[in-house]
Amino acid sequence: MTQITARDFMVTPVITVSPAADVIDAVRMLIVRHISGAPVVDADGNYLGVFSEKCSMHVLLDAAYEQLPVRDVRSFMDAEAQTISPETQLLSVAQVFLLTPYRRLPVLEAGKLVGLVTRRDVMKCWMRLIDQVPSDSRETTLMYFSAMFERHEAPLA
Repeated sequence: MTQITARDFMVTPVITVSPAADVIDAVRMLIVRHISGAPVVDADGNYLGVFSEKCSMHVLLDAAYEQLPVRDVRSFMDAEAQTISPETQLLSVAQVFLLTPYRRLPVLEAGKLVGLVTRRDVMKCWMRLIDQVPSDSRETTLMYFSAMFERHEAPLA
């Protein structure tokens, strides 16, 4: 079986936020859209970071203690958030989610945002693979799944 990569199950298009956006508007957007975070991209689609619910906690604390001296998303985004390439393999993506606190991984190609993968996207991809197993073989599904993948690491972006 060919290797499944992020390109095969990433979400596109992606809800994004501008670095110059008002941070209160960005928090409101997360709430209204029922998402826990969004990549921050410039007008040319270059990835700059992630604005998340966790970033929003910094906004809340700054507002409470310092009267929110700055109001742009750029000041609160996580510019060091983990990213992956479209060629990152499914198992490598799962491992990143297991070993880090991240809920979403922006997918970058040449510095541009091309998609997004969440923990749920990995689970949905895995369930689609399991559903391909004949129903009379469900007791050996996990063994079947492990045989579908070669054991080697794909480089992360």
